[in-house]
Parts: sequence; C-alpha cells; structure tokens
Amino acid sequence: MTAPTDLTLADAARDVAARKISPIELTRAALDRIAALEPAYNAFITVTAETAMAEAKRAESAIAAGRYRGPMHGIPYALKDLFDVAGLPTTCHSNLRADHRAAADAFVVTKLREAGAVLIGKTALHEFATGGPTMDLPWPPARNPWDRAAHPGGSSSGAATAVALGMAFGALGSDTGGSVRNPATCCGIVGLKPTYGLVSRTGAFPLSFSLDHVGPLPRTVEDNAILLQAVAGHDPTDPTSARRDIGDLRGGIGRDIKGLRIGVIEHFFREDAEAEAEQVAAFEQALATLRDLGAELRLVKLPPLKAWSDCGRTLLQAEAFAIHEKDLQERPQDYAPITLGKILAGAFIAASDYIKAQQWRAALAQAFTQAMQGLDAVVTLSSFTVPCRVDDVAAVARTYERHCRMPFNLTGTPAIAVPTGFSAGGLPLGMQIATRAFEEPMLYRIAHAFCAATGLTERRPPILQSIDT
Repeated sequence: MTAPTDLTLADAARDVAARKISPIELTRAALDRIAALEPAYNAFITVTAETAMAEAKRAESAIAAGRYRGPMHGIPYALKDLFDVAGLPTTCHSNLRADHRAAADAFVVTKLREAGAVLIGKTALHEFATGGPTMDLPWPPARNPWDRAAHPGGSSSGAATAVALGMAFGALGSDTGGSVRNPATCCGIVGLKPTYGLVSRTGAFPLSFSLDHVGPLPRTVEDNAILLQAVAGHDPTDPTSARRDIGDLRGGIGRDIKGLRIGVIEHFFREDAEAEAEQVAAFEQALATLRDLGAELRLVKLPPLKAWSDCGRTLLQAEAFAIHEKDLQERPQDYAPITLGKILAGAFIAASDYIKAQQWRAALAQAFTQAMQGLDAVVTLSSFTVPCRVDDVAAVARTYERHCRMPFNLTGTPAIAVPTGFSAGGLPLGMQIATRAFEEPMLYRIAHAFCAATGLTERRPPILQSIDT
C-alpha cells in the first residue's frame, strides 16, 4: 500500500475528492514525516502543526458537506520563508527578521486559503534569497534529500528538500536568477519560473523588483500545473501583475509532442562555458527521448551566456542594494558575511550602468523573441555541475556562476526544470524547457510527455533509517 507521503499532489487530490483519504490523514502523515526527518535535513524554519491540523479539519468538514473547492483542497503545502502569513514570522532566514511578525497574508497565501490548502510550515532558504548555505545564522542550511552532504541548490533550498522527502506535497519558492529551478534540479523535482506577472509578488520579501518571480516546486509536472493554477491570477495591488485569463494550465498535459519544434541551446555549455560530462550526457539522452517522442529538434543560437549573466547580475545587485540600503547602514553586523558581500556589491553600480543594463536587457529579450520564431519551445541545461558538498564554500560559490537560468529571468518568459537522470554518485541531474510568455501549457505538455517517458519523477530519495545529526 502506498504511504500517504509517497503520493503525488495530483493523486492525493484525487483521493481526497473521492473520499478515499482525508485531509486529516494527509496532514498527520506529513507532520509525522517532518518529525522523523527534519532533524537531519533542516528543511523548515517554522512548522505550523497546530494550525495545519485545524485547517485540515476544516477542509474535511467542508468536503464532507459537499463544498469541495478543487485539487488543492485539503492538501498540505509549504512556503519559502519570505512569504507573509498573518501572525507568523517572515524571517527570510536572517537575524534581521528574527522578531518580525506579518500583519497580513501574501497574495499567494490568500489564494491558497481560498483553495482550501493546508499550510504545513515555512522553509529554509539562503538569507534574503541570496547569500548561500552558511552556519552564521540562527537556522542551519537545508540538506540535499539524496545525500545530506550535498548542496540542495538555492535559494529555495528547504522548499525543494521538503517536497522531495514527502514532508509537503508542494511548495512555493521565488526565482530571481534561478532560485526555483536550481533546487528543483539539485533535488530531482519539478520547478517552474512562470511568466513575469502571472503570479503576484505582494507579500513576498523582494530581492530584485524586475527579476523576481514566484514559482511552484512539487514532485511532478501535473502537480506543478495544479499548484500554479491555484496561485496565478491578477492582483490589483501588484503593479506588475498581468491582466489576462489564465485558462486551463493543465490543458496540454497528456497530449503527445509529435511534430512540435524544439530549439536546442547548446552553446551556453559547450562554447560559452564547459559543463560537467554527466550533465551533458544526461542532456543528450534527454534530446534522444524528445526525438523518440516525435519532436523536431534544431540548434538555436542566442547571445553569449556571459552577456545574459553580466546583465542580470548588474540589475540584481543594484536593486538588492536599494532594498537593503537602510539595514546595511544601520545593522550590517546582523547579515551573514556571505550575504553582506553579495548585497554590498550593488553599492558600486552607477546609475548609468543600471540604465544601460535595462537597455541591454531589452536587446537580449528581443534576441530571444527572434530565436523563438518557428519554434514551440527551447531546451538547455539547468546546472553545469553535479551538486557539490554543501560545506565546500568555494565549490558552492562556483555553482552560482555555472548555470544558464538567468536568461529566462531577463526575458520574463517561463522556464521549467525537470530531471534528466542521476550522476554516478546518485545525485539528480536536470534540464530546462522554456518558451514564450504565458505559454505555460506548452511547457507542461512537453515536460509531462518527457517525464512520463523517462519515469524520473517517480523516483524517491532513500529515507534514512537512523539519524545522526
């Protein structure tokens, strides 16, 4: 018999709707899994056990009374701890926010409450969604679910770890330069950076106003679409929120991809940089799978990866410094050194350089638009490296320079990270699929067909039989 925590979000939702399992059972199972594994993996900052059980009981009563709200009703989920939940701290994994309490819910939290979802807790991240794994903070860094010694990716690290281990059926993270897709790749789950403006950022502590995206982190492609459907939509309080009909984001799931035209961006990791052999080999096998499924593949050339990385770094650092300037002046000692160094770099970016970067960004986005002509999607690597040791500071720092996720933050177009296999050491490998703005259903169609053919999202990390913290 399948344990409740081994169910996908979609399967759990179907079982809840059919009254085969109750929200109370799901929530108890998730809390039991957290109690058993959290000491080893540090996925959570706050576990909301009492309120989660209360929400689960309300969901069960509503469903019993015939008031079923949809596939998130009664489903336990987690939040990266930069989203506000009324009455709870929003720590951003930082000393500066240790005493903070949110006055109101973030927009996405309100949407999930309306959907009847059950908040199980708030998860670890890199301080203020930057920095990196460090012991210089009140909460230890999250660990990789496939190997506790390995880096789980950042900055939405705890969210990905919690989902991969069955502590939650899905989670929300934020992605400024890859912070949903990086942990998804490192932890072997499915992470989407949606189109800029599709999901409101109201109530999410910002890192970079023009690059931040809110994205779902569940185990499977269908789960991802369910969670995105629940949180997407126009928010009049967010000036960047898109006014458009969302439609059925799951509409393409289950359709074949025969005849779809998919561009392959290889120069990012063959010419502009050199990816590790295991990542490249898994990507090549993924391309073979897409061909076997009937997709037509062709090489695509974009501006060099360095152009995207330099442009994105300039915007991110300048905007992050503007957000943190007051605290940097008054409380610099309360930042972890790794975070302080990254954010302070923005103090040395001239206004003229920032304006030029915005102009540069427009040109890069136009290049992507032109490259997409005649294509349904593009594919490329996510990370260039296999997850390194989480305690190897230099190696972790290098991983944040060895990826090609920033291009899609600059374009604001959707990109999804899916598993492509495992390294010889048993660590996940992955790729990205990207397309035009607001074409998430196309991404889900391709990603679902690929994952169904490979079965990679069905694999689960080994569960520790004993915990030595």
